[in-house]
Amino acid sequence: MKLRHFLLIGIFTLGSFANAQEVKKNAIEVTGIAEMEVEPDEIIFNIGIKADNKNDLADNEKKLFETLKNNGVKNEDIKFKSMYQNIYAKNGKFTKSYQFKAGTKANISKIFEDLNQKWVSNLNVAEVKNTKIADFKKIVKINALKAAKEKADYLLESMGKKTGAPLEVIEIEDYTSDTVLPVAYKSSLRNVQLEAADAPVDFSFDNIENIKLKYSIKTRYEIL
Repeated sequence: MKLRHFLLIGIFTLGSFANAQEVKKNAIEVTGIAEMEVEPDEIIFNIGIKADNKNDLADNEKKLFETLKNNGVKNEDIKFKSMYQNIYAKNGKFTKSYQFKAGTKANISKIFEDLNQKWVSNLNVAEVKNTKIADFKKIVKINALKAAKEKADYLLESMGKKTGAPLEVIEIEDYTSDTVLPVAYKSSLRNVQLEAADAPVDFSFDNIENIKLKYSIKTRYEIL
């Protein structure tokens, strides 16, 4: 009997403790927002070259690498994508596609000018980005969290209360763009056919829109 009595007391005590833990704390819920504009420092291009036979294609490939090297593009930044032969053409047309990236030290406008050749079939922008975008995203998110805490502080202070421990933090991605197009490309479309270029266009980094980052952080703080 005594053992059963003690067990009942233990169960009752444990149940009372669980009920006490379920009591909700007074809390305030706020959302902090932060934005940042980041200057691009790298452009990734797609380029295609063409020729009537394999020998000419190899020569054009050498010209491509030389042209890019002379304009500040390293060989390791040039990647082969694909090769195609049109077997239905009388002379057996060959095409080869590459992707290369150019940094701020490269002369983008000069690259377009020098690649305005008959053996270049197309040149278009694949991506415009900042190589340290992940670090900037972290900064924006931290600033959004700080903004949420600041908002909670002044709202509670107006009521004679104080902000306690954070109870919940939820990340909301409002808008982030790792890719933008240079202003000059907007009027020339994504795919720039060099042979049909009517007038020189400024494709430098100075003519590229900034990458825009925006994040919201929703938080709940205990009210003291």
